[in-house]
Amino acid sequence: MASTLPIMLRTTLAGIRTFILLPLFLLLTMVFAAFMVAYGALRPGAPVHDRILKVWSMLWLKIPPMRVDIEGVDKIDPNQRYIVASNHLSMFDIPLLLHTLPLHGRFLAKKEVFQIPLVAQAMRTVGIIEINRADGRSTRRAINEGVRVAAERGYSLLVYTEGTRGSGGELLPFKKGAFRIAIDTGLPLLPVVIEGTERISAPGSKVFYRGRASLRVLDPIETAGMTNKENLKDLVTQVESLMGTTYSEMRECESRRRLATDD
Repeated sequence: MASTLPIMLRTTLAGIRTFILLPLFLLLTMVFAAFMVAYGALRPGAPVHDRILKVWSMLWLKIPPMRVDIEGVDKIDPNQRYIVASNHLSMFDIPLLLHTLPLHGRFLAKKEVFQIPLVAQAMRTVGIIEINRADGRSTRRAINEGVRVAAERGYSLLVYTEGTRGSGGELLPFKKGAFRIAIDTGLPLLPVVIEGTERISAPGSKVFYRGRASLRVLDPIETAGMTNKENLKDLVTQVESLMGTTYSEMRECESRRRLATDD
């Protein structure tokens, strides 16, 4: 019984924090969304939208709360647009990327998210791209339109390399989407590896746990001059190997840290 008490206490405290803070955060999200829609009607792509997204992301990360170890952001040129290729572990990945990366990022979101009134309007206003996984042709059209808007407004695109959320073990096989976009646009591909957000919000859990996550930015990869026919397969293989190795290293480092803390 004594050994399970800390776990029970941790779960109870996490449940209380989530129960109190999440509704407040959702209410604030609706306020932000209303402002974005109203202001965006007058000034589409206004810089204030980026500031709101940064604040929104910071507050989202504070709910558990989550501590983040960050490496490699010095490799990012804030004046450069990128296709950011990241792995995906939990619902905290997007706010983590938006908050920590020094760039104007927008992301792809499944169509179900766009069924939320007002939030859907706000997402479209700020340039979030709606995708329908069941309709590949529709998804490609949406991505192409999103890339066009991103180019006009100077946005980088945040794309999950696995196409869906992983389990927190090994990375899932990479999809080609992020790499096709990078080659088609000629923008540098920026690999980013996330570790630990699944411990904050486990798949299927309705409780957010206090904890630590890590984010590591790898060296940008130039895609100018590449073609999908000649370079796509090799690019996917290269980045998948690089990110997989980095993810394993980060998990091992976290395991050693946790063991040392327990001791």
